[in-house]
Amino acid sequence: MHTPPFRLAQPTRLKLSGDELAVTGIRAADPCCTPARVSFPNARRRARLAELDSHLHCSIIGTCLGTHELRKLVPKFTGLDRHDASDLEIHHSAVELAIEGGAAAKALNKLLDERYAGAIRRFDKAADDADLLKLWDEALKSGDIPPAYWALMTHPCATMPVRQKAFGELHMLSHLVGAANRADIRRLVALEEENAVLKEKIERQQSRLQELSLQRDASIAALEQQSAQLTAQTTRQTPADATSLEAEVQRLRDKLADADQRVALHTSRREAAEQRVLQEQDAALALRKSYDQTLTLLKLVQSECDALEHATLHAADAASGAGPRRSSLDSVRGKRIVYVGGRPGSNAALKRLVEAAGGELVVHDGGVEDRKGLLAAALPGADLVVFPVDCVDHDSMNTLKRVCERQQIDYHPLRTASVASFVELMARLHPGNLAQLGNPPTSAFCLRHG
Repeated sequence: MHTPPFRLAQPTRLKLSGDELAVTGIRAADPCCTPARVSFPNARRRARLAELDSHLHCSIIGTCLGTHELRKLVPKFTGLDRHDASDLEIHHSAVELAIEGGAAAKALNKLLDERYAGAIRRFDKAADDADLLKLWDEALKSGDIPPAYWALMTHPCATMPVRQKAFGELHMLSHLVGAANRADIRRLVALEEENAVLKEKIERQQSRLQELSLQRDASIAALEQQSAQLTAQTTRQTPADATSLEAEVQRLRDKLADADQRVALHTSRREAAEQRVLQEQDAALALRKSYDQTLTLLKLVQSECDALEHATLHAADAASGAGPRRSSLDSVRGKRIVYVGGRPGSNAALKRLVEAAGGELVVHDGGVEDRKGLLAAALPGADLVVFPVDCVDHDSMNTLKRVCERQQIDYHPLRTASVASFVELMARLHPGNLAQLGNPPTSAFCLRHG
C-alpha cells in the first residue's frame, strides 16, 4: 500500500536544518507514520510483516497482538523493562521493530502466523479480491476481526484497494466504540450492591434448605419408625383400631408430601436466584469494561479542560489588568486559521476567541450550507487548517487533506467540535510548548491512527 488512507498532520512548514531541529526539539516523523520503502519480492507468496506499508504496522500490532504477548517479546530486542514500561511504550517499540525488520520483525511475524494459522488457511482459499473481501465481510459480521485482518493484509492476492478498505473499516470501528456515561457507572455500582445482596440471600436460602433437608430426613425416619410400630400394632388390634391407624398413616403421608413440596419450592427459588446472579455478573463485567473505557476518555477530556481553564484564566487576568501571563491562544496571533465543520454555536465562540487573541478564523461548514467548491478557495493564504472529525464528512475531509498537501498548509484534526478541543490544540502548538518537545509527555493517541 504505497499511499496511506490517511496522512499525519505536518509538524511545520518551516524548512529547518538538522541542528535547528535539535535546538527546537521538533522531531522527525514518527516511524509508524513514515512511507514504506520496501516492495514484495514475490507477489504470489504471503507478505511478511516488515514488507507491509509502515502505515499498517500500528493497526496490525494494536489489533492482532495483546499487551501481554508484546511484554514477553519486545523486551528481548529492546532495553525496555517488561514490568516498568507502559503499554504505549511497549506498543510503540513493537511498531518500530516491525518497521526496522530484522530478527524482531521475524519474531512478530512468526507469533502472528502461529496465533492465526486457522484464519490464514481459511483465507488461502481466496483466489482474487472479491473472495478476500467476502471473507473479510463475514469476519466483520461475526466480530472475529484480528485473525481476518492479519490473514487479509498478508494474503498474496491482497491489492492496495483491498488493504485500504480493510484499514478504513477497522479505523471506523474504533470510532464506534463510545464511552459510557456516569449513569452506567452508577448502574454498575447498583448492580454490584444488588449482586452482594443476592449472594447473601442465596447463602441464607441454602442454609435454610439444609435445615429443611435435615428436618425432612429426621421426619422421614420418625415416620418410618412410627409406621412400623403402627403396622405391628395393627396385627394385634381390632378392625376399628386398624381403621384409625390407617387414617393416621394417611395423615402422616400427606404431611410428608407437603414437606416435599416445600423443599421443591425452595429448590426452584434457589436455582432461579443462582441464574439471576450469573446474569448480573455478566452485566457487571460488561459495565466494568465500559468503565475502563470511560476512564481513558476522561484523561483526554481532562487535558482539554486544563487548556480551556488556562485560556479562561488568561482572559480574566487580561480583563482585570493583572500582570502579563502566557496564553494558550498566543500561537494564533497574526495567523489566519481555516476551521472546517463544527457546530454554529461553538464556531461563533471560537471565532470570538481567535479574534480576541489577534488572529483570524475563517469558518466553512464542510458542505452543509456552504458549497464544497468554496472550500478550496478559502484555503490560500491560511496558516493553519483545523477540522473536528465528528462534525465533517469524509468527502470534505479527503478534499481538505489533498488541497492542504498540495499548497503545503499545516492541518490538524480535532477530537470533537468543542471549544476545549480547539483551545487544547492551540496550546499544544504554542511555541513555548514546541520548544519542550525534546522530552514530551507520552500521549495515549496518535493523530493519524487514533
